[in-house]
Amino acid sequence: MLYNPKARVTARLTIALYIAVLATLLITTFYPIQVEGVSVSLMLAVKLLPLLAFAVPVFRGHNRGYIWMAFVVIFYFTQAVVSAWLSEGAPAPVILTVLTFLLFTVSMVHLKVNRPVAPAGA
Repeated sequence: MLYNPKARVTARLTIALYIAVLATLLITTFYPIQVEGVSVSLMLAVKLLPLLAFAVPVFRGHNRGYIWMAFVVIFYFTQAVVSAWLSEGAPAPVILTVLTFLLFTVSMVHLKVNRPVAPAGA
C-alpha cells in the first residue's frame, strides 16, 4: 500500500533491484561454469526460494514484507561480500554485493517515505 507519490518511485526502484538480484543469482548459477555433480534445481531452490518468498509483498508494496525482506537481503549481502573477497574481486560477486546493498538501502528509504499518515488526534 502506497501512502504518498514519492513512495511510487522508491517502490519501483525496489522492484527493479529485487528483479536484478534474482536475475544475478540465476545467472551466476550457470555462469562462468556450472558446478559438476550438483542438482541445478537444488542450487536454484537454495539460492532463490528465500527471496522469492517476498515476491508478493514486494510487488504489492506491503511495508511489513519490505522489513522482512531486508533481513533476508542482509544474508545475501554477507555471502556476496565474502565471495567477492575470496575471489579477489571477481565481477559476479561484486555485482551481487552492489545490488544487494542497493536493494537493502532503497527498501529502507521506501519504508521511511511510505509511512502511514498518523491520525489527527494522535
